[in-house]
Order: sequence, then structure tokens, then C-alpha cells
Amino acid sequence: MNKWEKSVLHEGTDFLVFQSYHDDKTFALVGAVCAVSGIPLDTVLEVFGEYFVQYCFRHGYDQLLRTLGKDFISFIQNLDALHANLQRTYSKLRPPSFRCERKDADSVYLHYFTERTGLHPIVKGVVKVVAREIYNQVAEMEVISISKQQIEGGLDQEHVIFLVKLKDIDKKKILDNCLNVFQSNGSQTSLNTSHFCKAFPYHIVFDENLEIKQCGDMIPKILHMCLKANTSMTTLFDITHPPMKFKLENILTFINSVFYLGVKNNKNAETRLFLRGQMLWIDDLRLMMYVCSPRLSSLLELKQLNIYLSDIPLYDVTRELILLNQQRIAEIDIAKKLDETTAELKITSRLLAEEKQKTDNLLFQMLPQKVADELKNGRTVKAEKFADVTVLFSDIVTFTDIAAACTPLDIVRMLNELYQRFDARTSEHDVYKVETIGDAYMVVSGVPEAKKVHAQPIAKFAIDMIKEASNVKSPATGKPLQIRVGIHSGPVVAGVVGVKMPRYCLFGDTVNTASRMESHGEPGRIHISPTSYSLLKDDHYVFRDRQCIEVKGKGSLHTYFLVGENGRLLSEPEDIFRNLTILKNDIPVNGSVTETVSYDNYNDEITPIKINVVLQDDGQIPRNNSNIVDRETKNLKTRSRTSTMCNLL
Repeated sequence: MNKWEKSVLHEGTDFLVFQSYHDDKTFALVGAVCAVSGIPLDTVLEVFGEYFVQYCFRHGYDQLLRTLGKDFISFIQNLDALHANLQRTYSKLRPPSFRCERKDADSVYLHYFTERTGLHPIVKGVVKVVAREIYNQVAEMEVISISKQQIEGGLDQEHVIFLVKLKDIDKKKILDNCLNVFQSNGSQTSLNTSHFCKAFPYHIVFDENLEIKQCGDMIPKILHMCLKANTSMTTLFDITHPPMKFKLENILTFINSVFYLGVKNNKNAETRLFLRGQMLWIDDLRLMMYVCSPRLSSLLELKQLNIYLSDIPLYDVTRELILLNQQRIAEIDIAKKLDETTAELKITSRLLAEEKQKTDNLLFQMLPQKVADELKNGRTVKAEKFADVTVLFSDIVTFTDIAAACTPLDIVRMLNELYQRFDARTSEHDVYKVETIGDAYMVVSGVPEAKKVHAQPIAKFAIDMIKEASNVKSPATGKPLQIRVGIHSGPVVAGVVGVKMPRYCLFGDTVNTASRMESHGEPGRIHISPTSYSLLKDDHYVFRDRQCIEVKGKGSLHTYFLVGENGRLLSEPEDIFRNLTILKNDIPVNGSVTETVSYDNYNDEITPIKINVVLQDDGQIPRNNSNIVDRETKNLKTRSRTSTMCNLL
């Protein structure tokens, strides 16, 4: 993720080109950039100013900027007019105003007016790039003063004065020494007032008292009135841009700005008429001349204002602008919709990716990831044979009675709580949950990825299952649940069954035998087959020897109860199987001095208790039970609140 993406993420907002944003968001973004980059605020703003000019160059404004002025000063003097034009596209633009005042041949004072305070470092960045890229000059800038300027009738402005020094400057680019030879050609070709007013139908000349001294032929027509001599400008117009009261000193402050005058007598009309033009101060006559044109942007406005194209002089580009703007409006609408659609697509794409991830997670819970990926890619999943796996089945003791005594909703809640606990343990022990049917829970290790060590994870998982089940209470009795667990190891065939609702299933005698181990098991105990026992007996697990039992469909099998591992023994239920021989590393625990531990099911504390056991040979131990261990465990029952286990440490 780059720094811009980090900044947007830090600020929490995405940005569209044709969308306007409150300054709070702009400053928040700038603050985020400062926080991410560690760069001071003024430096970030100045760098942004430099980047902004380059951005404009890359996005089609380079020719416009390079032809804005013949030299640096004329470029700055015409920025206000450029901003006024851009307001047609960006209607909520609040542009600054610029004015140059020459200090000497190599430097100028740059006056910067804005209602948005604190952004003047951007101007430094913009000016430096403009001087370097357009005029091949090096601009050195220094802030001379920053003050608040009160503009009567308008918003308070921040007035910043820069001293701009231009190095290696070609003076011909600044000083225009070419004189107009016709300026002193006498008066024989001078236009009289009548001809002037006809040639320039949209102009107004007024004095220092704002009284009209002269106007073009079209001014009375668009005002729908005959003008009397010395009519005040303020009775006919108000200045809408720059925002200010109609006073001469205000006009002189923003003399480089494009001035918009709104006609007062049609305020209630469907469309108000505005004049757009330039104020020219004629110093020797002490007069101000406003050269303007009707501000029209569409054919619809012409119709609403009852103005025709013929009312606009042929030399006035307003004609072309109206026609071009009609086309531009359509293009902007398309671009804006495209921009918005692109942003929506990005959001939709991100949401789609999130939903796809959720779908994949759900699919991976139903099917192994390897199998799910094959199905997603449209490939057929072939059945696989796994030579060595360990399968576990479990069910809830007296589930039928619980279901009969409780509502279906209570049963669902109980199973959901129990299976959530089991599911969490599957991830911990890296075993695969095959399915749940009612109260039956089936897991396997060694599928879908073959493993050399597969019985041990299942054994650890089974021990945790017994403990987790005791933490869930029966809705019928309020007592902890008991489960039966059966484990068997052997070969299986695994594959996907079904199309509409594909399931990953295991087949083979190993599955049947594991199910038989569970059905022939006992409440609260882990019943394992001789095959699984052979894989676990040397790994510090503790068993009780159940001896041979008749298993449906299997005949006589020598089975075992897994009761724990070193340091982690289960609390055995109070049943007859507590008297069975305890096996550790395939050796009956019946000789020398050993340690017995009691495992408290409530607080998981282990209390060692030493007992003495008479040493006997294996051949002397009866195969049906161990009376030695039985005698010793009887003694221990009075020394612990819970049942006891033997634990060789």
C-alpha cells in the first residue's frame, strides 16, 4: 500500500474528480498526509502546489497554461480570468485573486487574496513550477506580510504579499518596450461616441461617484429601460463576483479579477441576467470603463432572457462559447457519471471481494480447500484412497430423552453451543470435520492431506471433546452433557458425492469400525480400537484395558479406553470400568513406587498422591482386571473429591 492509499485510509474518505468537498475534508486529508509522511504542513502544501501544476499539465491543461501569458507577470495577472472560466465547470469553486505590483526589473510583489486561510504555501509551489516549466526562470519567494483584509459587503480575505525574485530573467519577457505608434497619431481617426457605442455595444463608463457617463447600445436594451444621464451604477447593478460592495476602492483592489454584475430589475425573473467583463481604470480621465458581454452559457438561457445570437457582436467569442458549452455540458455529464460509476464499481468490487471471501470461507467449512478449489475451477474431483487415517465418531448420551423433554429450539441451541466448541478445537488440532448428523459428530485426521502422524491429533481432540462437552449443560436436566467417543485407524476412500449439494464423504470399513467403537462405547469415555491403540501406545498416552468385547459385524475385538496423556488426565465417570487395568506405554501400571493424580473436573488442578504397589510379573496379572490397582484406587477415593488416575511422570 503506497502513502497516498495510507493517507486516504487514515482520513477515511475516497475522492472523486467532479465532486466538491468541504474544506474540513481537505484539511483532514492534508493532516493525514502529514501524519503518514512525517512532513511539516507548510512543506506538504508547497509540494502539493508543485504537484498540482504537473497534474494540470498531464490532464490536458498544459496548452492552456502555456498560452495564458507572454511572461510571468501577465500569467499571474490573468489567473483570475482563468478561474472565472473554470467556475463554469466547477460551479462550487471558491477561487483566490492575484495581482502583481512591480518592484524593479527583476522582482515583483505578488498579492494573494483568499477567503480560505492557511493555504498560501500552495501558491509558492505553483509559482515556482510555473516559472521553471513555462518561462525557464527560477523564482525565489519570500512572504512579506500576512494580514486580514476587510472587504465591505463580502467575506473577509486573507491578504498575503510575496516578494518574487526571478533569476536569469530575460527582461524582454517582462518589460514590453514596444510602443504603439498609433497612440500619437493625432485625432483625425478617433472614433466619436456614437461610433464607439455601436462598435462596443456592451460597455459602461462611470466616474468615481459610480455615475454612468457612457454606455454601449445594447445596455439599455437588455435593461429594458432608457438610461438617464448620471444614473448610478448601484441602482442598476450589484457586483456578484468578486463578493464586495459596489465601491471604487473595492474594484481597484481586485482590478485583475473578472467582474460579474447582476442586473437588479430582473431578480424575480426565471433566469437573472449577468454581465461578465473587465474593469479598466483610465487614470488620466479618472474614469472606470467596464467592458463586458452577457454571461450566457446555453441556448436555454438565451430563450429565457429573450436575447438572440444576433445581439452579440461577431467578434465576441460568447457566440462560440454558448455553442461549445452545449456540447461541453453533455460531455461533463457523461464524464461525471463515468467517474461516479467507476467509484461505485470500485466499491462494488471491494464488497464483492469481501463477499467472495465469505463464500469461500463457508465453502471451505463444507469442503476441504483443495477439493473446493477444484470444484470452483470446474474440474471433476476424483475419489482418493488414503492408506492410513484415523476416524472419530461421537454422540450425546441420552440424546433421545433430551430431545423428547425439550423444545426443538432448546435442542438447536444446545447443539450449536456444543459444536461451536468442537469446531474451535478442530482448528487447534488440525483435524478435518467431515459432517454432523443430529447429535453425531465425525472428524478425521490424514484426510484430505495425507499425514504420517494422524492418530495423535485425533486422540488430543477426543480428550478436549470430553472436557468441552462437560462445559455444556443439558436443557432437560441442567447437568453437564456426556458424550461417547469412538476411534479407529485404517484405510479409507474419500471423494465428493452429489451435485446440487456436494459433500465430501469417507467410505470404507474403517469408517464402519469407528462408528462401532462409538456405539459400543460408554458415557464419558473414549473407546479406541486395537489399531488406534497400536499407534498411540508409545506416545505417553494412558489407557484402560477393556479386554475383548463382541462388536457387531466385527466379532471379538480387544479394545481400550483412552483416559488421557501425561499431565492431562480426564475425570473418569463413576462406573465399573474404573477398575480396569491402567496401561502406560503398553505396560500395566502395577509395580514399584508410582504417583497417582486426582484430576478435578471443576478447577483443572492436579494433586499428586503417592501410593505403594506390589511388583508382579505381567504373567501374574489377571487379564480381566487389576485387583492391585483396584485396591489402591479404593483407598484414594476418600482422599479426593473426584475420581483418580495413575500418571507416570
